[in-house]
Formats: sequence, C-alpha cells, structure tokens
Amino acid sequence: MSRPEFIKQLKSKHPKLNKSQLETIIDTFFQSIENALKEKKSVELRGFGTFFIKEIKEKYSARNPKTEELIYVPKKSKVRFRASKKFKEFINQ
Repeated sequence: MSRPEFIKQLKSKHPKLNKSQLETIIDTFFQSIENALKEKKSVELRGFGTFFIKEIKEKYSARNPKTEELIYVPKKSKVRFRASKKFKEFINQ
C-alpha cells in the first residue's frame, strides 16, 4: 500500500479530518519511530510487532564474489522487525 492509498483509506474511515491533517498525523507517527530508532530504542506496537536496531559486526575478510577480491566491511546498524504472535496468527489464517 502506498502513502496516497493509506491516506485515502484513513479519509474514508474518518471523513471529518482533511487530507493535510491526515498527512500530519502520518508524518508525526513515522517521525517518532525514526527518532526512537536513531536513539537506539526499540519501538513496540502491541498486537503488531517490534522495530529494533541490530548491530552488524565488522568483517575484515569478506570477499567480493565477482572479483574474488578481499574487502573490508565496516560495522553498521540495521533496522529489524519482529512480528507479534497475534499478527503472525492473523497473517497465517
């Protein structure tokens, strides 16, 4: 689902809110998730899942599969998502 489709669906469920108000709500929601993840905090949405940061170790002897050349891969952070039990049951019905 794209952002405009999401706004359209919210508009149909809440006709009193105009498009700009809905966009502000969506922007604020996602900005708060981004800010929490930047601070290395996990974000738990009950019944949906948890977003968290996972540190990936640096690799000194990684290999480029195309050229077989040894390369260095620095340490980095990745965003991960773990679905809740309720959400998994809903998806697998």
